[in-house]
Amino acid sequence: MAASESWSPQPRIERNMKQMKGAEADGNASHASASLKRVIKSAALGQFVEWYDFVIYAYSAQIIAKLFFPSVDPAAAVLSTFAVYAVGFFMRPLGGFVFGILGDRIGRRALLVAVILIMGASTMGIGLLPTYAQIGVAAPILLVLCRMAQGFSAAGETVASNTFVAEHAPEGKRGRYVAFTFSFSTLPSVVAALLVLALMNGMGPEVYESWGWRVPFLIGGPLALIGLYIRWKVDESPAFEAAKSAGTVSKNPLREAARTQKTPALLTFTLAALSSLAFYTLSGYFVSYLTTGARLPNDQALLSNGIALFVAFFCFWIGGSLSDKYGRKRVLQGTIAATVLLYLPAFWFAGLGTFITALTGQLVIAVIFGLFWGAFGITVVELFPTRTRLSAATISYNLGYTIFGGTAPLLATYLIQQTGVLVAPGIYMMAVAAITLFVIRKMPETANTGLLHAEDIAQDAEQNVRQPSS
Repeated sequence: MAASESWSPQPRIERNMKQMKGAEADGNASHASASLKRVIKSAALGQFVEWYDFVIYAYSAQIIAKLFFPSVDPAAAVLSTFAVYAVGFFMRPLGGFVFGILGDRIGRRALLVAVILIMGASTMGIGLLPTYAQIGVAAPILLVLCRMAQGFSAAGETVASNTFVAEHAPEGKRGRYVAFTFSFSTLPSVVAALLVLALMNGMGPEVYESWGWRVPFLIGGPLALIGLYIRWKVDESPAFEAAKSAGTVSKNPLREAARTQKTPALLTFTLAALSSLAFYTLSGYFVSYLTTGARLPNDQALLSNGIALFVAFFCFWIGGSLSDKYGRKRVLQGTIAATVLLYLPAFWFAGLGTFITALTGQLVIAVIFGLFWGAFGITVVELFPTRTRLSAATISYNLGYTIFGGTAPLLATYLIQQTGVLVAPGIYMMAVAAITLFVIRKMPETANTGLLHAEDIAQDAEQNVRQPSS
């Protein structure tokens, strides 16, 4: 049935969006502040749990290789372990498909509750698994299943959390708020590095390899329960509620996104490819690179990596704030250009075999990508309309992470083995960065634009070209 041309849900949308502005809209400053704080806590803890669960597996790769993939060739065992690491990523497109549609159809809050519950259970499950020596081939099979569950649930966390924060945040500050909660995706690498280092030194190598390695995985369960408790108490996104009140929630967001959001999806995929490659190289591979390639002692490799990632944690905030002030595109272009110029020299310097060179090289990389991630998180949210935001952004984001992030440690190890060139992964990173810089050259600026796009205020999405942007 055709919509009446005189009818418009815009007044209702404007009334709903006033709730998002809290104190500025109705003077209820304390309520708005408390609501935003709960949203921030919920998103930050969710980001922490998701990335903690993935990073702790990478930090435990050497021991998992021995316990679940016994092999005459230690290098083959490590490759098998990183292959299972990649399996978790291959579930991400499916998770993005399922959770993206659910988030656009039933809301952001319910999606985030389900995601953190599945993630915590699968991580704790790895810590409880019997080894190959105890149950044979069933051990690596169960490990693969746990990794699949991790990947499936992780697909819904990052974009949904960033969206949830952005749709609650006041205008003009979305970049810094999203960057703050998104930065907690880096902090787990610091915590995991320090935790593994403390356990190894406190228990001794034999005890740690016997059962101590399970402790970091078991911690994932209680962390998820805390996150679950907080998420039960948060309110639904005001932007989603506004679209729902206006009757513009899409019945088939994936099909609509595929028809109308091809360019934003390509931009998101490309940016996610670089983002994931950088993150999982720095947090998931660099310790192995420093210990096996540069022959750096394990404790020094962990410490230098933890310090670098801690610096990146704060650089997120700077990048987000700069993107609010100068625009998302300008920050992204500047940091990607810096990657093309500086990544390879930094990668080479980090591999010279001393603690100082390892730390310095990683710090250069951490600063560049910390600033990049600060602008990246909010950009992929703002590129899409509310009615298809999670479907379009989550699927394109997770495809980029699957293809480039999931294979990062495995491909880096393979490139060095095949070429004999220790800096081969750095060359690969520079090539991906150069392509990304070319692709985003015509990307629209999204800072200071409304989260409700034209199609979010049209009764019939087919009429969105005739509707003004909110």
